[in-house]
Amino acid sequence: MSVPPIAIRAVHHVEIWAGNAKQAAYYYRKGFGFSQIAYAGLETGLQDRTSYCLAEGKVRLVLSSPLAPDGVMGQFLDRHGDGVRDIAFLVDDADAAFALAVARGAEPLQAPIDRSDEHGSVRHAAIHTYGDVVHSFISLKDYQGCFLPGYREQRLEEAGFGFKLIDHIVGNVEEGKMDYWREWYERVLGWTQFLSFDDKDISTEFTALRSRVMASPTANIRFPINEPAKGLKKSQIDEYLEFNGGAGSQHIALLTGDIIATVSKLKAAGIDFLTVPGSYYDALPQRIGAIDEELSVLAKLGVLVDRDDKGYLLQLFTKPVEDRPTLFIEIIQRKGSNSFGKGNFRALFESIEREQAKRGTL
Repeated sequence: MSVPPIAIRAVHHVEIWAGNAKQAAYYYRKGFGFSQIAYAGLETGLQDRTSYCLAEGKVRLVLSSPLAPDGVMGQFLDRHGDGVRDIAFLVDDADAAFALAVARGAEPLQAPIDRSDEHGSVRHAAIHTYGDVVHSFISLKDYQGCFLPGYREQRLEEAGFGFKLIDHIVGNVEEGKMDYWREWYERVLGWTQFLSFDDKDISTEFTALRSRVMASPTANIRFPINEPAKGLKKSQIDEYLEFNGGAGSQHIALLTGDIIATVSKLKAAGIDFLTVPGSYYDALPQRIGAIDEELSVLAKLGVLVDRDDKGYLLQLFTKPVEDRPTLFIEIIQRKGSNSFGKGNFRALFESIEREQAKRGTL
């Protein structure tokens, strides 16, 4: 039975907890073209962590590190390594969103509080979701600062690679838990299932997985939730769960309006991507039909293409951006399509399996 959705306006930011946020911020600036807009740390009154806010378009990434080895952040990093901690939502009323979520069964993390500085106040609350990932609820009240209270403006401008917004964020959960978390997003946040894929849709000769795509009715936010399915060898989801120490956010998909320009800049900056065999592009015209882009250019860059009844999309996936084979980034451009590249699943997962084989984890 559906419930009224919590009125989420947008993803406010995604916070990644990192062993060395200063170096991580430099990596995302130089490797992905994000500009640094704000800083928080000892100099701004924070005693337990240092944080850097990076931005392009409507994307806000926060890189944070603890200033002491103990505590929640240290435990998180010991278990998971660098990874997504907080997928924060912008809402009109953080108190109402928190109260409704907890009444529907969410585990509370932070009851609503005011966070203030000379630029005004925001209201902040937070709940737990899968693994050690949390969702913050943020309502801005009268805040006029550069990001959030406690941050000071600190601009290190980069040229930008063309990112517009966060298209979706994928969560990997343990086998048998996918439908639990599907029901959680339905019951707690009032989201609906947008798409689903079973192991017949997402499988290769060796591995398989299942997925449910959850969507917010009040904002263009979509969260696929994956779980492993039985296969002959260890799937990418099993590998992720092993090295992440449990469930977590597997990848962040960044939307661009020109994937050729964006990927060209990423490659020039040294970002490594998964690759598919040249035969993928031999079969592409018959499978996809006419597209605006030159096939030879897409093949040179390794960009994948898929079509649904509304149009087509172009996508490409980085290799893991950490030493552990966990978090990675997807680059996506949509030309009408609302899907997630079902026609590319086999080629993509075979590419991931080749990387797993190199790591000895397949």
